[in-house]
Amino acid sequence: PGVRNCAVIGRSDGGGEARLVAYVVAAGDAPGVSDLRTHVGASLPEFMVPSAFVFMDTLPLTVNGKLDRAALPAPASLRPELAQVYLEPADAQEALLCALFAEQLQLDRVGRLDNFFELGGSSLAATALAAGIKERNGIEISAAQVFNQPTPAGLAAFLRRDAADAAPAAAERREGSGRDAIAIVAMSGRFPGARDVEALWDNLRGGVDAVRAFTDAELDPSIPQSLRDDPAYVKARAVMDDPDKFDAAFFGISPREAEVMDPQQRVFLELCWDCLERGGYAPESQNMSGMTVGVFGGMHVGSYLRYHVRANAGAVDRVGELAVMLANEKDYIATRVAHRLDLTGPAVSVHTACSTSLVAVVQAVNSLRAGQCDMALAGGVSINCPPNSGYLYEEGAILSPDGHTRTFDADARGTVFGDGAAIVLLKRLADAQADGDPILAVIRGVAINNDGAHKASFTAPSVDGQATVIGAALADAGVQARDISYVEAHGTATPIGDPIEIEALTQAYRRHTAETAFCRIGSIKSNLGHLVTAAGGAGLIKTVLALNHEVIPPTVHFRTPNPKIDFDSTPFVVNGTATPWPRGDAPRLAGISSFGFGGTNAHVIVEEAPARPVSETAPGRQLLVLSARTPDAVQEGAKRLADHLAAHPDLNLADVAYTLRTGRKPMRERLCVTAHDAAEAAAILRAESSAFKLQGKTGARVPPVVFMFPGQAAQYTAMGSVLYDAQPAFRAAFDECLAALDGVLPFPLKDRIFSEQAASLEPTAVTQPALFCIEYALAKFWMSLGVQPVALIGHSVGEFVAATLAGVFELRDAIRLVARRGALMQSLPAGSMLAVRLGAAQLETRLPEGVCLAAENSPVMSVVAGPTERIEAFRAVLETEGVSAKLLQTSHAFHSSMMDPAVAPFEAEVRTCRLAAPALPIFSTVTGNVLTDAQACDPAYWAQHLREPVRFSRALQRMVKEAPGIFLEAGPRTTLATLTRQHLKAGDGVVPVASLADGPGAEAAQVLLA
Repeated sequence: PGVRNCAVIGRSDGGGEARLVAYVVAAGDAPGVSDLRTHVGASLPEFMVPSAFVFMDTLPLTVNGKLDRAALPAPASLRPELAQVYLEPADAQEALLCALFAEQLQLDRVGRLDNFFELGGSSLAATALAAGIKERNGIEISAAQVFNQPTPAGLAAFLRRDAADAAPAAAERREGSGRDAIAIVAMSGRFPGARDVEALWDNLRGGVDAVRAFTDAELDPSIPQSLRDDPAYVKARAVMDDPDKFDAAFFGISPREAEVMDPQQRVFLELCWDCLERGGYAPESQNMSGMTVGVFGGMHVGSYLRYHVRANAGAVDRVGELAVMLANEKDYIATRVAHRLDLTGPAVSVHTACSTSLVAVVQAVNSLRAGQCDMALAGGVSINCPPNSGYLYEEGAILSPDGHTRTFDADARGTVFGDGAAIVLLKRLADAQADGDPILAVIRGVAINNDGAHKASFTAPSVDGQATVIGAALADAGVQARDISYVEAHGTATPIGDPIEIEALTQAYRRHTAETAFCRIGSIKSNLGHLVTAAGGAGLIKTVLALNHEVIPPTVHFRTPNPKIDFDSTPFVVNGTATPWPRGDAPRLAGISSFGFGGTNAHVIVEEAPARPVSETAPGRQLLVLSARTPDAVQEGAKRLADHLAAHPDLNLADVAYTLRTGRKPMRERLCVTAHDAAEAAAILRAESSAFKLQGKTGARVPPVVFMFPGQAAQYTAMGSVLYDAQPAFRAAFDECLAALDGVLPFPLKDRIFSEQAASLEPTAVTQPALFCIEYALAKFWMSLGVQPVALIGHSVGEFVAATLAGVFELRDAIRLVARRGALMQSLPAGSMLAVRLGAAQLETRLPEGVCLAAENSPVMSVVAGPTERIEAFRAVLETEGVSAKLLQTSHAFHSSMMDPAVAPFEAEVRTCRLAAPALPIFSTVTGNVLTDAQACDPAYWAQHLREPVRFSRALQRMVKEAPGIFLEAGPRTTLATLTRQHLKAGDGVVPVASLADGPGAEAAQVLLA
């Protein structure tokens, strides 16, 4: 298949198990490895399928013209490119399994979500892997379990289960009943002239006929000239845009497989994803956890196989007959979706011709009512090949002579076929309401039947069959015909079909009422033509849109009623123009019909959605997070979200943020914005750049987080005030600190911290406890979001916050000590501090008497402290030498000999407190090393802490080596994050992140973006 020459040999490289390796010389473009494996597997037993493929320009030969085995290279050990991005193991168990996978497959690395068999594993290799797990882990598993859990993460989860609970627990499912109302929670589709349901509504409301008339130049080249010249050939069809476009890699499908896959299968798969995402239940999202989802769908005749695949022998050869069959047969449309999206409910392909998509809806409703699934996707797709083609008109047949569908009109002479796809996501109404889902409409009743033999022919419609199914749906819904105010008809505009349909509807309604002209009737076929297997689903979507917009769209081309239909004696009025359909005292109800060749009929009764409770508007800014597989895709997602928010400015942005967080699959490319409301969010999303927008990509692992706590001079006026109002976790921790200080301070600390007066935070006795409160509350805020630190570091007084979180101090003791520390330091004589652009080693040899090294902040930045006159003199000396030096805005010479009088009193205070060994590593800024248990429990250490220089640079350098990851500054400003960047070099694996900016106005945005 796509191979000019090949050789397969057994190899054992690097001491590993022997394996089959195929050496391939391609005939043109090299086929994909997965395509080759599928092709070979269709003809050979699994143990004979090569586990590795090596592509070569030519096979090496000996002088005798035989294969030179010694010259064949060993397969590359690099992990192949997969649709699944590489992710590092999350724990020790996964790390062991990743290593075993890589060892067995002879690869350099394997990610936690990599599939063993997509990497080249076989059943024999799975058996060897199971043996390796037993040897290394002491747990006996079978090769079958490797097939069941083919990723390291999945296998690790299995191994972590109790032996008594080896089988996965069945998801707790809410019970259904035979008469449950079913909510439509999302709709998705592609239609002629409309790429989505929103564009479809614009066309319906505007009375657009989306059928295209082709010029000869626009017709597909495969249309013969003789057909083009035939006067009966109608050069018109309703086609969708870009049916050939498909993001195969997004679904883990190889380009070769996608090439031979029927576009109906591709579009249906894409729309199922889109529909789940619209409902807030994207595959692998938080909301999908524990959900059992069914799939019910069908497709039209697979003309792609005939016109494109079979006509390209090379494409078939590249993947093999089995792959071609799987990619084109109707049988696999539902199961392919279930497999690719990991949906575990019933997956049933439905094939009832023109009624397929509405029958799929009925089947999905019944499955939900039976409790077989929690949600269900239902719909259909129809794409003809070649799309730009027409048809031969025959008098009296189903097709229109001019490419227009004039449903119920006097000039109705048939329909025109078109391409489209329509899918809905269904859920039991009670469940949808309990889960806070969007509810677009409610399905109250459904019915399907067949005409049987008592009709003119196999393809002919039947009054009795249609009347029976309509009556059954009304009965299932428990409503009267008089309650129905609109019917979306099958409406093929054929001389026989329309009169029979009205007769059947009238017959069904007459069992309930003799009234006339109370129910509007129309058909989407007047806009789109006949979408065949997608027709009923399209009609359902149109009806739901009309309910939501409170307008019944016009039936295009309707001018004069069909004289063969006595509308005046029926309950029905053709909706020729757009008609208001407002909510009233009673819920509005509508019926949708779809009838198929062969006589399978379906009818569905839908009701307007119940009024949705208004969700509470959350105060402050909201964080919107988008993710996608590629940078271009995340930008396109941002554009679509901006358009949606601009069109719906009244949306509660907290609801939007929640759905984006819990209802979308996390992917590698990310874009984040923070905004107060929908209009501001739309503007930021559209902006080229903004302080409130970030874009980047996640790494191969969730990095560990280190908390960094800044010291004095980081404070700013009213720091934390916005967070206090907006974030409950921050507020609770802040208030806890204040409560611990009750009766200790001679002033209300909260008022000083949140004051707009700059002088309120100047006294050291205020600054130090104020910083402690803010930093402790910030740390607790991050921890409430699940961000747990693996290590801690604090600059000067910030180390007291670190020690409190690590359990060295009780909170009450810690903040009282900090308050006492600040008071003692403030009581000492005033002094000054000077920032100098020199490293500590260079600076210490130059210090004059009375000036001390106070802080070692970076390899090229230090701080000295001492009496003001000596600091001023030293500054003058440094400036004459060309050394940059800047006075800091401080009242005292902290961390200098001027603090000596405070050491003993503070040590006495510490001795009154209970001290404990730290539960987390603390990188000491006194020693530059990890704080030992003895130091943590020694009051003298904490007393000397206010006197000794802050060795932040030394401690940080060690922390970079021993605990790389995200260094999160939990305090005001960006001081420590900036200093950290000055220490880093490529490959250090550290990302410094600041929680706050330089003022309260940016607090909410900065902390959300962090």
